[in-house]
Amino acid sequence: MSSIWGERLKISLFGESHGPGIGVVVDGFPSGITVDVEKIGMEMGRRRPKSSAYSTPRKEADEVEILSGVFQGRTTGTPICGLIRNTDTRSQDYERTSHLARPGHADYTGYVRYGGFNDFRGGGHFSARLTAPLVFAGALARQYLESKAIYIGSHIYRIGDVQDVGFDMTRISREQLQQLWRMEMPVNDASCANAYMEIIEEARSQGDSVGGIIETAVIGLPAGLGSPIFGNVEGRLASMLFSIPAVKGVEFGTGFAITGMKGSEANDSFYMDGDQVRTRTNHNGGINGGITNGMPLVFRVAFKPTSSIAKAQDTIDIMKMENAKLEIKGRHDACIVPRAVPVVEAACAIALCDLMLAQFGSQGQ
Repeated sequence: MSSIWGERLKISLFGESHGPGIGVVVDGFPSGITVDVEKIGMEMGRRRPKSSAYSTPRKEADEVEILSGVFQGRTTGTPICGLIRNTDTRSQDYERTSHLARPGHADYTGYVRYGGFNDFRGGGHFSARLTAPLVFAGALARQYLESKAIYIGSHIYRIGDVQDVGFDMTRISREQLQQLWRMEMPVNDASCANAYMEIIEEARSQGDSVGGIIETAVIGLPAGLGSPIFGNVEGRLASMLFSIPAVKGVEFGTGFAITGMKGSEANDSFYMDGDQVRTRTNHNGGINGGITNGMPLVFRVAFKPTSSIAKAQDTIDIMKMENAKLEIKGRHDACIVPRAVPVVEAACAIALCDLMLAQFGSQGQ
């Protein structure tokens, strides 16, 4: 197993959902960057389960112990290790059904891949619990990017059959992204928040779950970031985004809908805005040939419905290799999308930080 990602900025995730703790080692982070511990805590709080209907009742403080790499409030340039203790585990929920493969989960594939030696409690290392240290690493990367006036923000684009107003991909402001960052249910159209909650509550009351789509924008990126073929921006971002559990799709700009357009519509025409090169549309999401063009980088991430549901499901008994029935009794989110927003932003920040450091050196551009 390898849980290491990155070229210049490398992250290594460790731990299991019901183990003593989880964490991350961040290697290659530049020295001298001021670490805002309070802002890191706020990022961790955005991912933490809420009292809302969509959240798991599991309560974890998610306080990060920074064990190395930070001295007197600044990064030292050496590996940064962040540890998060697990404090609210109920392993008995999983021990009773450890021999039953939960549909939608990695129980069966993990059992086959690791010969039955994987930790099955709460999904072990496959668990979305591992997104907590990812958010910590992303918070560090985000602080580095913001020192370069690069800002990331997201809204919940869709849950069920309700869809929010998408970003104007040619005009996205820092203020708009900051406003979304302050919302528990970030949306551009305020009416969507209540509609989303109604859909989630209906699914929860039926013992079911729902998925959705998150749309993310990045502003302030310089033109010329990225490389063609294997070093392209889309590929690097997608590889990080697909590391998030439950992600089933990623699209940039207009995405799949661009296939229904003519070339004359899909091409983003260039023009001069003072001394700035801009495009009149942004169907390509701020990327041409795998390289940023200076326009807002926009992408969407699709999340499947939470796999753990209260309804009875058909499955197999892994030990006996025979058909079985399963009813899951644990604590789970009816919809993971709201809590996934900071995770998507963290993955994005890590990927962009790695690209910046690899291309422009230890201090970026």
